[in-house]
Amino acid sequence: MKNAKALTITYLTPVSFASLNGSDKEAENISSIKKLSRGTEQFPYGSSQWVRRALRDQLKNLGWTLSEGEAAKIAKGAATTEQKPDKYIDDDLFGFMGTVKGQAATTRTSPVRVSPLVSLNKYEGDLDFGTNYMGVKAGGNPNIFETEIHSGIYRGTVLIELDRVGCGDGFKDKKEELNSRERSKRVNSLLDAMKNLWSSGRQTRFLADISPKFVAAAILTTKNPIFLESVIPENGGVNAVILEEVLKDFKDEIKAVVFGARKDMFSALPESTITIGEAFNTMKKWVNEHYKS
Repeated sequence: MKNAKALTITYLTPVSFASLNGSDKEAENISSIKKLSRGTEQFPYGSSQWVRRALRDQLKNLGWTLSEGEAAKIAKGAATTEQKPDKYIDDDLFGFMGTVKGQAATTRTSPVRVSPLVSLNKYEGDLDFGTNYMGVKAGGNPNIFETEIHSGIYRGTVLIELDRVGCGDGFKDKKEELNSRERSKRVNSLLDAMKNLWSSGRQTRFLADISPKFVAAAILTTKNPIFLESVIPENGGVNAVILEEVLKDFKDEIKAVVFGARKDMFSALPESTITIGEAFNTMKKWVNEHYKS
């Protein structure tokens, strides 16, 4: 795995009933979900910041201490973190920008690139109807509310710049940079977080499983999310012809590739597809070999 620069993972997750990522209200008493428009149709999505939040939360669940949030130190500035990538895994993997009046900004560009989790099925206008009676005994009126819900297959991608984890911008000097063992440990924990991906938002009434059910992953000598637009569900399966074309087009850049799936959920898959657990274990072996080389 010497000379590898990036690990890219594109995943599919079918969701049967969900209200994943809330948006501003478009109408009174209706809780909306985020949607993008294509022509006259709308497609729900979870934003990239929502996916990053979910990954951070899972890292915490895995036992990592996260960098605490800090208020902005200049007017209209954004909140930031402690900005200590040597100490905190999330400052290392997800970057930061700190600004102090009169000083140059402190920045670390995230080596983990995350796409939104976008539905490949359009929004059909479904609403979950509810009535809140909690205030009736106190003399109030029932409160009617509705929530936008959706069912479909969502696709997302994560690209990890392996050569930037544990080093580079944001670290004060070379002494702060991490050794190979710690860099490997952090990337493998991120893979565990992704395998168990779950967002805590809107889960009280709409519990949903967004962990990957199909993954296409490759470790590359370049930084290119090669599967991002090429993992395409088709007739209950996954279009293997397009994936084979991607492998041929990038054979000089790909050092290793793996397809993983919850197999019985798909009618057709690439021939070499293994289970989701086996696929993530394979990726971890790549990561360990890369940082040992």
